[in-house]
Amino acid sequence: MSSSRRNSRVIAARRISPTFAIDLATGQPSVQAASRASPTHLAVTQTDTVDEDDVNVAFEHEAYGPGSGEKPVDPFEVTMGPNDPDNPKTWSKAYRWYVTMFAAVLVTNATFASSAPTGILPQLVERFGFGSEVARLTISLFLTGYCVGPLLWGPLSEQLGRKPIFIGSFFAYTCFQLGCALAPNTAALLIFRLLGGTFAAAPLANSGAVISDIWDADTRGTAVALFALAPFAGPTLGPTVSGFMAVAGVSWHWVFWVLTFFAGACLILVVLTLPETYVPMILVQRARRLRKETGDSRYWAPLERNKQSFSQRAKHIFGRPFVILFNEPMLIAITLYMSFVYGVMYLLFEAYPIVFTEGHGFNAGISGLMFLPIFVGCAIAVAVYLLYYNPRYIRLMKEFAPHPVPPEYRMELCMVAAPIYAISFFWFAWTSYPHISFWAPLMAGLPMGFAIESLFLTLSNYTIDAYIYVAASALSAQTVTRSVFGAGFPLFATQMYEKLNPRWATTLLGCIAAVMMPIPFILRAYGHKLRKRSKYAPTGDGPMKPPGIQEKKNQQIV
Repeated sequence: MSSSRRNSRVIAARRISPTFAIDLATGQPSVQAASRASPTHLAVTQTDTVDEDDVNVAFEHEAYGPGSGEKPVDPFEVTMGPNDPDNPKTWSKAYRWYVTMFAAVLVTNATFASSAPTGILPQLVERFGFGSEVARLTISLFLTGYCVGPLLWGPLSEQLGRKPIFIGSFFAYTCFQLGCALAPNTAALLIFRLLGGTFAAAPLANSGAVISDIWDADTRGTAVALFALAPFAGPTLGPTVSGFMAVAGVSWHWVFWVLTFFAGACLILVVLTLPETYVPMILVQRARRLRKETGDSRYWAPLERNKQSFSQRAKHIFGRPFVILFNEPMLIAITLYMSFVYGVMYLLFEAYPIVFTEGHGFNAGISGLMFLPIFVGCAIAVAVYLLYYNPRYIRLMKEFAPHPVPPEYRMELCMVAAPIYAISFFWFAWTSYPHISFWAPLMAGLPMGFAIESLFLTLSNYTIDAYIYVAASALSAQTVTRSVFGAGFPLFATQMYEKLNPRWATTLLGCIAAVMMPIPFILRAYGHKLRKRSKYAPTGDGPMKPPGIQEKKNQQIV
């Protein structure tokens, strides 16, 4: 294909929707890769909805082979058409929904394990003889593993495939849960928790990528919005389960045995039922099969020739995300906001027992139930997004066509959620007196959960829309930063609540949330100007308001 023809196809594709392609070998935007793409070949469009902790936006460089009407450059290059039965997007809807729900279960497994020891911390203190600060490390170290894991498992899945990474990581994760159950001393317990969190991060990094592999752009938004509940279901269920186990007199060992059985069951299901969904790896498997069946070694798949050296990959994985982060004030603001929200969620695992166990006299099991309104609030946020905001966004796509919808329109739900998030802290703070009914602070979790889910959905989508060419690196930087906050916040939560008391400690959090509240409003009003000054955020040539009818007619004529 000539260079002019190739470039014209790229321009046409960008006018239809803000899509792009990435060369797997370099990690940079590839004109050639984009030119060979079609709407069924591209991984992300404006209609996508993504989760914080679990999205892989690496693109399938030439994964499907030549575009319509083109011939392969090499007849021995193994390709895949959009209607190929091996193409994950052609599998039955029922099977794809099973894979989606199972991917959500894998994330729930990992996040459930992060908070599960909350209910048995007193037993751990008694058994191992360490202080409460060390006991809280069982949660913080697990989250520290989240800082490292996503940087490893995402890129490795692009070289080895999704399924091998799930199998290897869940096998190790299961073994480390077993190690925690049999830990003979403090050092062993803490090391196993750290390593367990590192390997548990695999579904956080790759489950979202699996959904991107199997759904087209029209349906992916709904699938991922539902999937987005998983990261918040696990942490809220962990204290409930372990709390009731502690009340029932069950040994602390059994909390880790439950985690072992849960992880082991997921491992078995991964081996038996989870298919390989990464198209470049499916083509590698097809090429190997053809070489074996025909005896002709000339068959090859693109991924087999797109290998990076260790130093190149290490530089791209560990350096590039933070180079982008530190050079983008807009991204820094978004990342700090999301990290604060994430860190406070884990801080509440220390604050809730002070309010409900010490203040209202509930046992560990009932105190664990106090987290459930947060999850219900998250579910309400997803429902509102799917039933109201997503249809509005689809209408905007039609109004802005042929231009993409500016990322700033993502801020609508965020502008509602930000004030609600700040208000929920003041609600919880000044109803946390022991003489006030527990229902008052309990129900504060409902708007808090709604705000948490809404903020994550909208800010993650804004990041992808604004930093479309470097979205993978931007999201990686966000994942690591918020994991640091999640690991660090529980370490000072108890001291803060004991010294300031629940009223003033939570008020302090509410004040910080109020200080950050203007961020989505600023992005909505001035985000397009900030993007014009950005080195990494493409500004595009689209309008900030929907074109008028006459303008659309003129565009159609042109």
